[in-house]
Amino acid sequence: MTAGMQAATWLTMGYTAVLVGIAYSIDTFARRAAAKVEGHRNGPFVYHEDHDAWQCPEDQWLWPTSFDPDNRVMRYRGTPSICNACPVKDTCTTSHDGREVSRAIDSWPASEAARFHRGIACAVSAIAVIWPLAMALAAATAPEALLLVGAAVLAGLVSLPLWSHLRRTPAVPEGVVFQSLDDNLEERNRLAEAEIRRRTSYASDRREQHR
Repeated sequence: MTAGMQAATWLTMGYTAVLVGIAYSIDTFARRAAAKVEGHRNGPFVYHEDHDAWQCPEDQWLWPTSFDPDNRVMRYRGTPSICNACPVKDTCTTSHDGREVSRAIDSWPASEAARFHRGIACAVSAIAVIWPLAMALAAATAPEALLLVGAAVLAGLVSLPLWSHLRRTPAVPEGVVFQSLDDNLEERNRLAEAEIRRRTSYASDRREQHR
Protein backbone atom coordinates (compact mmCIF):
# COMPACT_ATOMS: atom_id res chain seq x y z
CA MET A 1 0.00 0.00 0.00
CA THR A 2 2.77 2.41 0.94
CA ALA A 3 4.78 1.55 -2.16
CA GLY A 4 1.66 2.13 -4.28
CA MET A 5 1.06 5.51 -2.72
CA GLN A 6 4.70 6.45 -3.24
CA ALA A 7 4.45 5.55 -6.92
CA ALA A 8 1.23 7.59 -7.22
CA THR A 9 2.93 10.51 -5.51
CA TRP A 10 5.82 10.55 -7.93
CA LEU A 11 3.49 10.11 -10.90
CA THR A 12 1.39 13.02 -9.69
CA MET A 13 4.44 15.21 -9.36
CA GLY A 14 5.56 14.19 -12.83
CA TYR A 15 2.14 14.93 -14.34
CA THR A 16 2.15 18.27 -12.56
CA ALA A 17 5.42 19.24 -14.22
CA VAL A 18 4.09 18.06 -17.60
CA LEU A 19 0.92 20.13 -17.22
CA VAL A 20 2.91 23.27 -16.42
CA GLY A 21 5.04 22.60 -19.48
CA ILE A 22 1.91 22.16 -21.63
CA ALA A 23 0.49 25.45 -20.31
CA TYR A 24 3.62 27.34 -21.31
CA SER A 25 3.73 25.55 -24.66
CA ILE A 26 0.17 26.67 -25.46
CA ASP A 27 1.01 30.26 -24.56
CA THR A 28 4.28 30.25 -26.52
CA PHE A 29 2.68 28.72 -29.62
CA ALA A 30 -0.17 31.25 -29.59
CA ARG A 31 2.27 34.12 -29.07
CA ARG A 32 4.42 33.08 -32.04
CA ALA A 33 1.36 32.52 -34.24
CA ALA A 34 0.08 36.00 -33.40
CA ALA A 35 3.48 37.50 -34.21
CA LYS A 36 3.49 35.76 -37.62
CA VAL A 37 -0.02 37.01 -38.40
CA GLU A 38 0.96 40.54 -37.39
CA GLY A 39 4.06 40.41 -39.55
CA HIS A 40 2.10 39.09 -42.53
CA ARG A 41 -0.59 41.76 -42.17
CA ASN A 42 1.86 44.66 -42.09
CA GLY A 43 4.17 43.16 -44.69
CA PRO A 44 7.41 45.05 -45.33
CA PHE A 45 6.30 48.10 -43.33
CA VAL A 46 8.69 48.93 -40.50
CA TYR A 47 7.52 50.37 -37.19
CA HIS A 48 9.69 53.10 -35.63
CA GLU A 49 8.94 53.33 -31.93
CA ASP A 50 10.82 56.62 -31.49
CA HIS A 51 8.48 58.29 -34.01
CA ASP A 52 5.41 56.13 -33.28
CA ALA A 53 5.01 55.77 -37.03
CA TRP A 54 5.41 53.19 -39.79
CA GLN A 55 7.74 53.52 -42.76
CA CYS A 56 6.69 51.92 -46.02
CA PRO A 57 9.10 50.34 -48.58
CA GLU A 58 8.89 53.57 -50.61
CA ASP A 59 10.30 55.56 -47.65
CA GLN A 60 7.01 57.26 -46.86
CA TRP A 61 5.58 57.60 -43.35
CA LEU A 62 2.25 56.48 -41.92
CA TRP A 63 1.25 58.46 -38.83
CA PRO A 64 -1.26 57.59 -36.10
CA THR A 65 -4.78 58.69 -36.97
CA SER A 66 -7.12 56.88 -34.59
CA PHE A 67 -7.25 54.56 -31.60
CA ASP A 68 -9.77 51.73 -31.26
CA PRO A 69 -10.43 51.32 -27.51
CA ASP A 70 -12.50 48.15 -28.01
CA ASN A 71 -9.78 46.19 -29.81
CA ARG A 72 -6.93 48.16 -28.21
CA VAL A 73 -5.46 48.95 -31.63
CA MET A 74 -3.73 52.08 -32.92
CA ARG A 75 -4.31 52.80 -36.59
CA TYR A 76 -1.86 54.56 -38.88
CA ARG A 77 -2.50 55.96 -42.33
CA GLY A 78 -0.41 57.32 -45.15
CA THR A 79 -1.05 60.67 -46.79
CA PRO A 80 -3.68 60.04 -49.51
CA SER A 81 -2.03 62.31 -52.08
CA ILE A 82 1.29 60.49 -51.65
CA CYS A 83 -0.21 57.00 -51.64
CA ASN A 84 -2.36 57.68 -54.69
CA ALA A 85 0.69 58.85 -56.65
CA CYS A 86 2.84 55.94 -55.49
CA PRO A 87 4.13 53.74 -58.36
CA VAL A 88 3.39 50.55 -56.37
CA LYS A 89 -0.03 51.57 -55.07
CA ASP A 90 -1.80 48.78 -56.97
CA THR A 91 0.18 46.16 -55.05
CA CYS A 92 -0.18 47.97 -51.71
CA THR A 93 -3.77 49.13 -51.26
CA THR A 94 -7.04 49.67 -53.13
CA SER A 95 -8.02 52.55 -50.88
CA HIS A 96 -7.92 56.12 -52.18
CA ASP A 97 -7.57 57.40 -48.60
CA GLY A 98 -4.03 56.15 -48.06
CA ARG A 99 -2.63 52.82 -46.90
CA GLU A 100 -3.59 51.87 -43.36
CA VAL A 101 -1.74 49.65 -40.92
CA SER A 102 -2.51 48.88 -37.31
CA ARG A 103 -0.60 48.05 -34.17
CA ALA A 104 -1.81 46.41 -30.97
CA ILE A 105 -0.66 48.71 -28.18
CA ASP A 106 -0.86 46.12 -25.42
CA SER A 107 1.82 43.57 -24.76
CA TRP A 108 0.86 39.92 -24.76
CA PRO A 109 -1.71 38.75 -23.67
CA ALA A 110 -3.95 41.83 -23.60
CA SER A 111 -5.69 41.33 -26.96
CA GLU A 112 -8.88 39.27 -27.02
CA ALA A 113 -7.39 36.44 -29.10
CA ALA A 114 -4.36 36.31 -26.84
CA ARG A 115 -6.55 36.26 -23.73
CA PHE A 116 -8.42 33.26 -25.13
CA HIS A 117 -5.25 31.23 -25.51
CA ARG A 118 -3.83 32.54 -22.26
CA GLY A 119 -7.09 31.44 -20.58
CA ILE A 120 -6.57 27.89 -21.83
CA ALA A 121 -2.99 27.94 -20.59
CA CYS A 122 -4.13 29.23 -17.19
CA ALA A 123 -6.79 26.51 -16.97
CA VAL A 124 -4.14 23.85 -17.58
CA SER A 125 -1.86 25.43 -14.97
CA ALA A 126 -4.76 25.50 -12.49
CA ILE A 127 -5.19 21.75 -12.94
CA ALA A 128 -1.47 21.39 -12.30
CA VAL A 129 -1.98 23.07 -8.92
CA ILE A 130 -5.28 21.43 -7.92
CA TRP A 131 -4.32 17.86 -8.79
CA PRO A 132 -1.41 17.43 -6.33
CA LEU A 133 -3.44 19.23 -3.64
CA ALA A 134 -6.26 16.73 -4.10
CA MET A 135 -3.80 13.84 -4.01
CA ALA A 136 -2.26 15.28 -0.84
CA LEU A 137 -5.61 14.83 0.92
CA ALA A 138 -5.47 11.11 0.15
CA ALA A 139 -1.77 10.68 0.93
CA ALA A 140 -0.94 7.78 3.22
CA THR A 141 1.82 9.58 5.07
CA ALA A 142 2.58 13.11 6.16
CA PRO A 143 5.84 13.30 4.14
CA GLU A 144 3.95 12.36 0.98
CA ALA A 145 1.29 14.97 1.70
CA LEU A 146 3.94 17.64 2.26
CA LEU A 147 5.71 16.59 -0.94
CA LEU A 148 2.50 16.93 -2.94
CA VAL A 149 1.64 20.27 -1.36
CA GLY A 150 5.13 21.49 -2.15
CA ALA A 151 4.68 20.37 -5.77
CA ALA A 152 1.40 22.30 -5.94
CA VAL A 153 2.99 25.43 -4.49
CA LEU A 154 5.93 25.18 -6.90
CA ALA A 155 3.56 24.71 -9.85
CA GLY A 156 1.63 27.77 -8.73
CA LEU A 157 4.75 29.90 -8.45
CA VAL A 158 6.04 28.81 -11.84
CA SER A 159 2.62 29.53 -13.37
CA LEU A 160 2.32 33.03 -11.90
CA PRO A 161 3.61 34.76 -15.08
CA LEU A 162 0.75 33.15 -16.99
CA TRP A 163 -1.76 34.74 -14.63
CA SER A 164 -0.22 38.19 -14.73
CA HIS A 165 -2.51 40.91 -16.05
CA LEU A 166 -0.56 42.79 -18.70
CA ARG A 167 -3.15 45.27 -19.97
CA ARG A 168 -1.77 48.76 -19.77
CA THR A 169 -3.22 52.22 -20.07
CA PRO A 170 -2.84 53.25 -23.70
CA ALA A 171 -0.35 55.95 -24.49
CA VAL A 172 -2.37 57.71 -27.20
CA PRO A 173 -0.62 60.58 -28.98
CA GLU A 174 -2.27 63.97 -28.67
CA GLY A 175 -4.78 64.66 -31.43
CA VAL A 176 -5.50 61.00 -32.20
CA VAL A 177 -9.22 60.25 -32.41
CA PHE A 178 -10.79 57.46 -30.35
CA GLN A 179 -12.57 55.43 -33.00
CA SER A 180 -13.97 51.91 -32.94
CA LEU A 181 -13.63 49.51 -35.86
CA ASP A 182 -17.21 50.20 -36.96
CA ASP A 183 -16.59 53.94 -36.77
CA ASN A 184 -13.41 53.54 -38.76
CA LEU A 185 -15.16 51.54 -41.50
CA GLU A 186 -17.99 54.05 -41.59
CA GLU A 187 -15.50 56.89 -41.92
CA ARG A 188 -13.71 55.13 -44.78
CA ASN A 189 -17.01 54.53 -46.59
CA ARG A 190 -17.95 58.16 -46.10
CA LEU A 191 -14.63 59.30 -47.56
CA ALA A 192 -15.00 56.91 -50.50
CA GLU A 193 -18.50 58.20 -51.24
CA ALA A 194 -17.26 61.80 -51.00
CA GLU A 195 -14.48 60.97 -53.48
CA ILE A 196 -17.00 59.46 -55.90
CA ARG A 197 -19.27 62.50 -55.61
CA ARG A 198 -16.29 64.81 -56.13
CA ARG A 199 -15.27 63.02 -59.31
CA THR A 200 -18.85 62.97 -60.60
CA SER A 201 -19.38 66.66 -59.96
CA TYR A 202 -16.00 67.43 -61.53
CA ALA A 203 -16.94 65.56 -64.71
CA SER A 204 -20.29 67.29 -64.76
CA ASP A 205 -18.65 70.72 -64.47
CA ARG A 206 -16.33 69.90 -67.37
CA ARG A 207 -19.25 68.80 -69.51
CA GLU A 208 -21.07 72.07 -68.73
CA GLN A 209 -18.06 74.03 -69.91
CA HIS A 210 -17.99 72.25 -73.27
CA ARG A 211 -21.63 72.90 -74.09
